[in-house]
Amino acid sequence: MAQAWKCSGLRWSADGPVLVWDGGRRSAPARGKRVAFGVADGGVRTCVGARGHACPVRAVVPGRSTGARCEECARLDRAHSVAADTIADDPRPYHVYLAWFGPGLVKVGITAGERGSARLLEQGAVCFSWLGLGPLMAARRTEELLRAALQVPDRIPYAAKRAVRSRLPESAGGRAAEVEALHARAVALDRWPESLAREPCEVVDHVGVFGLTGLPDAMGEVSELVAGGRVSGELLAAAGPDLHLAAGRGVVVLDTRLMTGWEIVPNVGEDGCTVPVREFREAAGVQDGLF
Repeated sequence: MAQAWKCSGLRWSADGPVLVWDGGRRSAPARGKRVAFGVADGGVRTCVGARGHACPVRAVVPGRSTGARCEECARLDRAHSVAADTIADDPRPYHVYLAWFGPGLVKVGITAGERGSARLLEQGAVCFSWLGLGPLMAARRTEELLRAALQVPDRIPYAAKRAVRSRLPESAGGRAAEVEALHARAVALDRWPESLAREPCEVVDHVGVFGLTGLPDAMGEVSELVAGGRVSGELLAAAGPDLHLAAGRGVVVLDTRLMTGWEIVPNVGEDGCTVPVREFREAAGVQDGLF
């Protein structure tokens, strides 16, 4: 029987995406190479715990959950999250940024200055620019100010991001235009906290890093993994947690967050998927199919 591993998720570094496995093992999915794995037969998906601690009851979690946490562990994890506004005394400086995911898809957010652009890579931001740098609460107030003044959200659903990745403007200038225009409006506002330093507009483009140039349309996305299921295909692009795979009948998007909590085994079979896939061409309300 093949050895099973548990995936801790996809991480981004300056060198690209890396799949992290329990025990510290790492594997770097490379474009043009095959990504192939299966889910152990008879297995169940268990809670991944919170803040580095295992779930005390090893609760079973739904296959479609991207968080892979039970209700209690999810509560504990969010209780220590900057996004939940529960940490007001963090002494680290924070960046405020504008991130662009496609035409009309711009968000404002904050990230710890020490993390650099990692947060933007993790979100799948096609391009971004810093807006300012300062204390956490000043960054948070600026984020709220910009959301209201610029009418941009602080979250964009991954479904919306995936829908436009193969239809992005070809030129870097075309991709940067919305960020540049919003940046100019943002720094012109007069209600910024004094402790937050404005930063110049310097748009960073991730199309090359993600491999989005010439990316073909995806026919669907994996909606969940199941015991005994298999996923295999050539890696065309990786953006945020998503892998775009040429898998059998077409290109399929795999959100690697769906891998967490499962026991994963090697797959040496043909390219394709035997897990539920939600086809983009189908009308809303049509049940997932297998292929």
